[in-house]
Amino acid sequence: MRLLFIGDIVGKPGRVMVKHHLPKIKKKYNVDFVIANYENASHGYGITPKNYKEIKNAGIDVMTGGNHSFDKREIEPFLEIEPILRPINMYKENKGKGVFIDEKNKLAIISLMGQFGMPIFDNPFRVIKKEIEKLKNYNIFIDFHAESTAEKRAIYLMLEENIIGLIGTHTHIGTDDLTIQNGSLYLTDVGLTGCFDNVIGMSKIEPIERGLNGISKKFDVVDNCTKIFQAIIFDIEENRCVDAFKIKAFDFQEEFISQRVIKF
Repeated sequence: MRLLFIGDIVGKPGRVMVKHHLPKIKKKYNVDFVIANYENASHGYGITPKNYKEIKNAGIDVMTGGNHSFDKREIEPFLEIEPILRPINMYKENKGKGVFIDEKNKLAIISLMGQFGMPIFDNPFRVIKKEIEKLKNYNIFIDFHAESTAEKRAIYLMLEENIIGLIGTHTHIGTDDLTIQNGSLYLTDVGLTGCFDNVIGMSKIEPIERGLNGISKKFDVVDNCTKIFQAIIFDIEENRCVDAFKIKAFDFQEEFISQRVIKF
């Protein structure tokens, strides 16, 4: 089985890149199942029902969330009935679910959020350890939405024997540590899909002003930019990950393989 994972889709530029590139990439690389992180898809903050349908129709099977999952409150009913997740370690009083189960392929997709520099919710280490015990008969993939690289690596090493892979999101900056270790995939961060030539997919104006003056302003997404599409393609055989590579594309140019996996 071949899966594809897209990191943080940021605003309209990110949605445009998904709609343009994903259908072609799925066909070219014979992708069976697509996972994508939606939490910045609507102007950088959460996702609206309209935008959810827009990118889902491009060929996404399930979407994972993060700290902005509830920024657009109108998405809450979709969290109950659609294949769209919020982090599993958010409090149970919040709407939605943190796990998606595909019984046909014995696949479990989990959305998980870190602690360092993030909103306060339940301990991700304790929550995910318990959840993994319930899903022993499934191929488990985790999108770990976290700020700290050490936190991402530590939680992966705790789980590696029991999961097919863990890929980090949230920092929007792709890392070069794509590895398969004992049949389990790891990458600290896949990187954003959206504006490439600004600051984490947002306009450079607000973060530069914050740096100069110490006054926070809400980050904005610009439409006129150099755009990037980033995704990981990985293969599962007999409950383990056996191969992986990273795909990139700039604007509407042809995609290319930008990173090959290192196996241990």
